[in-house]
Amino acid sequence: MHEIFLDELKKLNTQFMEMGVQVNDLIDQGTRSFVDHDKKMAQEMIEEDKVVAKEAIKIEKKALDLMALQQPVATDFRVVISILKATTDLERIGENANSIAVETVRVKGNPRISEVEKIISGMTHQVRTMLIQVLTAYVQDDENTARSMLNGHEDVYQDYRKARQMIIDGVEQDPNVAVASASYFVIIRLLERISDHIVNLASWVIYKSSGELFELISADKKKTQAKKRTKTAKAKATTKKNSKTKKE
Repeated sequence: MHEIFLDELKKLNTQFMEMGVQVNDLIDQGTRSFVDHDKKMAQEMIEEDKVVAKEAIKIEKKALDLMALQQPVATDFRVVISILKATTDLERIGENANSIAVETVRVKGNPRISEVEKIISGMTHQVRTMLIQVLTAYVQDDENTARSMLNGHEDVYQDYRKARQMIIDGVEQDPNVAVASASYFVIIRLLERISDHIVNLASWVIYKSSGELFELISADKKKTQAKKRTKTAKAKATTKKNSKTKKE
């Protein structure tokens, strides 16, 4: 009976990995369509946006059937639970990639802040690399690699902040790009969210391997990041106000 379970679990793991690779490709397609202003590619992504959701449903159904019919022991049960949870994060990543495509179709005009687009390409490469690493860590039960995702997430966050500042500076220099540049804010935020979900995936890798259940990005760290954003925004507002006062 246990051999049957292990065989079905192997198939489930394969489905999960295939979904991960598919989602990774969607990230690439979404950001490429935006940077290249390829609305046709973006529209094709939007029309196929239910593919990942359907795959997630298949995996979840198979996982639930395994638990109900095979009655796994504690360790095996933990593996199935980790797949269920990780699949949800993969689905969210796919949704974010699709949102990038939606923004590509929605945006009007041709915003061009080349330095920002370079950062977007770099963020895309970073999150795609992180996703492949965490999927590999999942297969290999590699806790160390899973924990290292936090470093990758911090790199993505720093790029997000850098791009955000460049967008603000670009609008100040040329107000005509203000409307179009709003899309840049959307894209970098979506890429940061993808990074968040990859860190969540890493947490499930650790749970699968050791049974340790915790958030790699703690609530305190999230609050700290939020405070940094607020502090930066206030500083900018003060600087702008002082500059205006001097002119007067």
